[in-house]
Amino acid sequence: MTNKQLLIIGFVWPEPKSSAAGSRMMQLIQVFQSQNYSITFASPCAKSDNAFDLKSIDVTPVSIALNNTSFDDFVKALHPNIVLFDRFMMEEQFGWRVTEQCPNAIKILDTEDLHCLRKGRHQAFKEGKAFNKTYLFGDIAKREIASIYRCDISLIISEVEIEILKNDFKVDEALLFYLPFMLDTVLDDDIKVFPEFEARNHFITIGNFLHEPNYNAVLYLKETIWPLIKKQLPKAELHVYGAYASQKVNQLHNKKQGFFIKGFAEDVNIAMQQARVCLAPIRFGAGLKGKLVDAMKNGTPCVMTKIGAEGMFGCIEPNGFIEDNPETFANKAIALYTNQVLFNTYQENGMQVINTRFNYNEHSMRFIKIIEDTTKYINQKRLNNFTGQMLQHHTMQSTKFMSRWIEEKNK
Repeated sequence: MTNKQLLIIGFVWPEPKSSAAGSRMMQLIQVFQSQNYSITFASPCAKSDNAFDLKSIDVTPVSIALNNTSFDDFVKALHPNIVLFDRFMMEEQFGWRVTEQCPNAIKILDTEDLHCLRKGRHQAFKEGKAFNKTYLFGDIAKREIASIYRCDISLIISEVEIEILKNDFKVDEALLFYLPFMLDTVLDDDIKVFPEFEARNHFITIGNFLHEPNYNAVLYLKETIWPLIKKQLPKAELHVYGAYASQKVNQLHNKKQGFFIKGFAEDVNIAMQQARVCLAPIRFGAGLKGKLVDAMKNGTPCVMTKIGAEGMFGCIEPNGFIEDNPETFANKAIALYTNQVLFNTYQENGMQVINTRFNYNEHSMRFIKIIEDTTKYINQKRLNNFTGQMLQHHTMQSTKFMSRWIEEKNK
């Protein structure tokens, strides 16, 4: 029996079919299981029908309560070696309790994406202004950066976000660890079974509709970009997939315009392989875009914005066109849809991106190494992070007593 215990405190229960965040969490679980950790996944969130059955992969699910000493008893009894916080809000809520009950546990923060960057870009977009540091340095940033300092390692999904944390926020690089999506290699045999150019039809876009950048992108397609494409390709259709389609999403469905709201994709791979081109006109957001990964894995070239492409390609040629101007975006989509040579070239680029930049073996080995090194030198690492100790001290004073007050109030 193993005695290595991992506790994951989830903002939500993993939904790998609904969101990139859900897929990311399953990748992290896979790495820890490869190292023989016993894993407990705890969350204060209610489960939806789309939640993954964690018991089926020998992960123990536990429901926990906010602002309740029952968590103290639970974590003390579990006595984890490592606690992984799924987004900074979970570290805020439970981090001080973990420190109090299990001071030797390594604390890892999975940021998913930089929330301060996503929120700041959204605010600038709503105001119709260019994004700058005044949008970045808001209250969310103060909370998120404090959370990064309080943890021993923070997992950052994008190289762009690493640079923002180092250069704009002056965060010590020793606290940050670049860990993008970790994906299986796409083999030549996989590529051979993909439907070819002529067998594919229509355009696709996909994304969880609870995520505001996704809804905005669909609205942008509907109102601005799709009419330009439809005018040139009258027989083409746009198939819009995504979990949690609300009434405001479903009312965008228009058969006459070839704009089809398809809702939840039971199998995103099948949906992607049937389509010829993926459209991702993301106008604000952060992190890495799961829809682009899904497209590349299934040989579907893309047209995307700069924010959509951010952090995705590095020095490798993208799997399609990167355009912010709506007219150019539409023209590039039409070119990709009608030109088999372009299609094949960008399909090959996508395979190279998946196999080179998101290689599971390479990134998982790096991750295992940083965990081993942190475990070995944890005391020195914490001594070198006085800012984190200081923030931990004040959090223990402020957040702790606020939580205790709420707990008393709820009795």
